[in-house]
Parts: sequence; structure tokens; C-alpha cells
Amino acid sequence: MAEIDETAGVFTPRELVSELDRYIIGQREGKRAVAVALRNRWRRQQLTPPIRDEIMPRNIILKGPTGVGKTEIARRLAKLVKAPFVKVEASKFTEVGYVGRDVESIIRDLTEMGIGIVREEERRRVEVRAAKLAEERVLDLLLPSAPSKPGVPALSSATSDESPEDAESEPEAEESRARTREWLRKKLRAGELDDRRVQIEVQSSRFPAVEIFSSAGMEEMDIQFKDMFGSMFPKQTKRRSVTVPEAIEFYVKEESERLIDMDSVTRVAIERVEQSGIVFLDELDKIAGRESGAHGPDVSREGVQRDILPIVEGSTVNTKYGQVRTDHVLFIAAGAFHISKVSDLIPELQGRFPIRVELSSLDKDDFRRILTEPDNSLIKQYTALLGTEDVNLEFKDCALDEIAEIAHEINQRMENIGARRLVTVLERLLEELSFDAPEMNGTHLEIDRAMVRERLAEIASDENLSRYIL
Repeated sequence: MAEIDETAGVFTPRELVSELDRYIIGQREGKRAVAVALRNRWRRQQLTPPIRDEIMPRNIILKGPTGVGKTEIARRLAKLVKAPFVKVEASKFTEVGYVGRDVESIIRDLTEMGIGIVREEERRRVEVRAAKLAEERVLDLLLPSAPSKPGVPALSSATSDESPEDAESEPEAEESRARTREWLRKKLRAGELDDRRVQIEVQSSRFPAVEIFSSAGMEEMDIQFKDMFGSMFPKQTKRRSVTVPEAIEFYVKEESERLIDMDSVTRVAIERVEQSGIVFLDELDKIAGRESGAHGPDVSREGVQRDILPIVEGSTVNTKYGQVRTDHVLFIAAGAFHISKVSDLIPELQGRFPIRVELSSLDKDDFRRILTEPDNSLIKQYTALLGTEDVNLEFKDCALDEIAEIAHEINQRMENIGARRLVTVLERLLEELSFDAPEMNGTHLEIDRAMVRERLAEIASDENLSRYIL
């Protein structure tokens, strides 16, 4: 099993920021804050237990308008350090009819993510061994083994007249079968048996469907019922006809599950969640504010804050895999905070987010960089999509400048949705081309400033039309 948060120790804060720069343009302060928070977690793990247990995570609030990269920073960070990560909108707990929805489901979801990550790591570790076992099982289907002696009707000693020639033929038969099996193995590995079909047995567990009308604390009741009924009712199997590659794939998965020690996976996953888990609380500004006799859908905002507070402070959450402590889970909250302020949160919750970073709005130059600089940027995506139709798309620099300017201008005139505006502008620009692409095989098309202005002039100049389309 891999060490807990091993990857986080590989990256220094400078290296983490450099990696984030590959995907996110600007927002250097936000990147530095999360990079330092991650490095501090690694530093804490190098300490001796007495002081290590006292050091709490430095939770962060990212404040900024929509579309500037708040969610992307947290998601990319978790992916880089291979940490369990879950994103949740705080506003979903303020729905009409709120009666104390179980916010501990956040930690249960995080635990599921941790189990999935560790299980996948273990699956890759046993993949070679599982592939060998799967190959043997497929060879057994292609060349069934001869019945063993206990299965052969025995002859009494009084009537047995086996000749020496028959006795000598058994080793020869086994040797012949071994040669045939190796011959089939070579053909299997060469792909010469891919078209052959074989019969495999798959499990088809059947148990009564149980529908649970969930309320607080009942999110996992349906899963528990399935586990209970699954153990009560015998598992049934059915035969399926599949190709040899499909059989190998099925057996690799089956053998991998057998080779994985789920008790060990669960233990490591829970520890990784407790020490390396990251929860991204989006739309925190939607639950900011104090109640002053108000009634309606938002009457529970302060109640939601008080429900979230225990898991941020540090508590023990019961999951189907065991108890999970949240003392050292890193919480990264985000919100626009246009109407409300961070100071509108209850003091106890404010105190649990000591680091606050304000992200800047994106300008025209940022839009221009977003189009081309990140790995798998928007321009690369659209070029690759149309390339599947054998349409070679080329964007001139002047066209990119014009696209960035139009997107920024529309954001200024209307609601600012940040970098997401670029997608709507590009979709409108390439709408006709995307429709006609199947009939344009082998076409090379250059997009310049004139084409951009021609396709987008109407929506850029007419505010009502642009509001409708973009």
C-alpha cells in the first residue's frame, strides 16, 4: 500500500503553482495559498505525534466572481496530489422544506472517493497477476481439461485388464495437451483468436427492490438494504457468449477483485481521507447572513452554517466503512460574496477559515491567454473535434484577439460569467461550421478577424439579442 499523501511531499509550493499554471491562467495569490496549505499538511506529517495532532489544517476561502477559476484550482490541486476530493454546493442545504438535511453526507461521499482511489491503485498493482490468471481461465475454456481420475468410473481389480500400452499413453496425452495449450497461448497473445466466441458464467444477483424515501441520516439506507438482501439471497449465474478479448477483460476484473484485500483498502482509504481529504464548499456566500425574522426559502441559512460547523471543526462521522474523523480534512470554500460578506458568516465558522484570498476578475488579456495557453485549451479542443471530420481549423492571432475582446465586452455589458463566456462565443462562431463539417472533408479553413466580426457582429452589437443567445 502507498504511503498516505506521498505525492504531496514530492511537490514544493513553487512546483505546485507551476503545475497549476498549466491549466489555470492568472490567480497567482489563490494558487500560492492552496500550495502552501498542501505543503503544510506534508510538513505536519513529518512531525512527532504530540505536536502533529495539535496542528489543524489552514482552511481557505476563495472570494471572487464566477468563472475565474475557484473550482478549477481546488479540483486540479486534488488531482495533482491524488487526494480524495469532493465538491458540494452549500446552497443545496437551503432548499425549501429544509429540516436538517444530513450534511455528514459530505464526508460519506469523500470516503467513497477515497475507497475508489485506493482500490484503483491496488487494481493496477495486481493487474499483471490478474492478467495471467485471466489468460489461464480463457485457455481452460478453449481447451477444457481432461477428466481427472476421480471422475472416471473406476474398474474393479477383478475385471481390470489395462495393458502396459494404455498406461504409457497417459503421460503422452498429458504432454500432447500441454503442447496444444502452449500453441493456443501463442495464438491468443498474437490476437489470432480474437474472433472466437466462448461461453462464460456471470453472476446475476436478484433480490427485491427496496425504495427508501430519504430524510436526514438516511442517505445510505438503500445501499445497506442491498448489502443485506445480497447476503440473504443466493447468487445466481447465467451463461453468456462473448468474444475472447471480452472474456479476458471480464476475467481480469474478476481476478483483480479477488486479489485485492478490501480490508486493507478500507483501512488505507479512511486514513487517507482523514489526513489528505479535500472538501470544496462552493457557494458559501449563499448561506452567509443572519436571520432577523425573515421567512421563506432562505430562513435556514444560519442553521446550515451551524450544521456544517461540526465537520469543519473536527468530528467523527459514521460511514458504512467505519468511523471517519474530520479534524485534518482540508476545507476550501468559495463564493462570489457580491451581496453578502465573509463577515456575515457566524463567528465560529469564520474562525475555521483563517486564510482568505480574493481572486481577480478576468480581463481581455486573460481571455486571450485562456484560449491557447492551458493544456488542452479551448482552441485545441475545437480544433481536435473538427479534426475528426478531416477539417483542418486554423485560428489567426488577430481572430483570437477579436474573440477575447468580444467575450470581455459582453461580460462587461451583461452578467459577468468569467471564462465560461468564451465557450458561448466560440460555439456561436463555429455553429455553422460544426453543422456542415461532415460534408467538408479535407477542408483547410482559416479563421481571421474579418470572419469573427462577420459571425459575431450582430450579437456583439445588439444587447437584447446577445442576452438571448449568450
